[in-house]
Amino acid sequence: MRVRVYVDGFNLYYRALKRTPYKWLNPLSLAQSLLSPEDTIDKVRYFTARISPRAGNPSAPRDQQLYLSALESIPEVEIQYGRFLPKPKWRPIVHPVWSPEVMVQIHDTEEKGSDVNLAVHMLNDGLTDQYDAALLFSQDTDLCECMKLVKEAGKIVGLVCLDGREPNKRLKAHASFVRHVTPSRLAGAQLPSELVGNRGQQITKPTDW
Repeated sequence: MRVRVYVDGFNLYYRALKRTPYKWLNPLSLAQSLLSPEDTIDKVRYFTARISPRAGNPSAPRDQQLYLSALESIPEVEIQYGRFLPKPKWRPIVHPVWSPEVMVQIHDTEEKGSDVNLAVHMLNDGLTDQYDAALLFSQDTDLCECMKLVKEAGKIVGLVCLDGREPNKRLKAHASFVRHVTPSRLAGAQLPSELVGNRGQQITKPTDW
């Protein structure tokens, strides 16, 4: 069966990777571990956005760039970028005493575009017969309509649950099958600590990963 993989990078990171030693993940290997040996993955579409330095973690953009460069060395992986939109917001203080009249202004960022880009590519690829089955790494319920339309087009939709919980009922209703990410699968799908990028550069896994 022809399979194409769609990865919401931030959904994957925050639900499955953030507090683990498995951030140096090979998404192609992980997807292969969730499928049958006779299935063939022709492409992994990986959707993300470049991050900016955050308080307490100034190395985050560099670490992310190392990881993205490592992903680029995998021929089947295609990275597609959304963007971060910085936006100041006012929020009520909750400590020590909550009061709706006491507000603080915070610096917030919103990741824009990845879910829309993923839905558009997954639907277009299905309608143009690029795959028999789509394997979706996301638990974003905004993708329900895309999953529904892909199934109505006669394609199979596999949903990958990332946080060890049962999938949302709406997502599950539109999935042909469900797979679960586990720590053992993550551990078995790691990139080499050192590798050569597609421009010949040496790439080393960040020490805090």
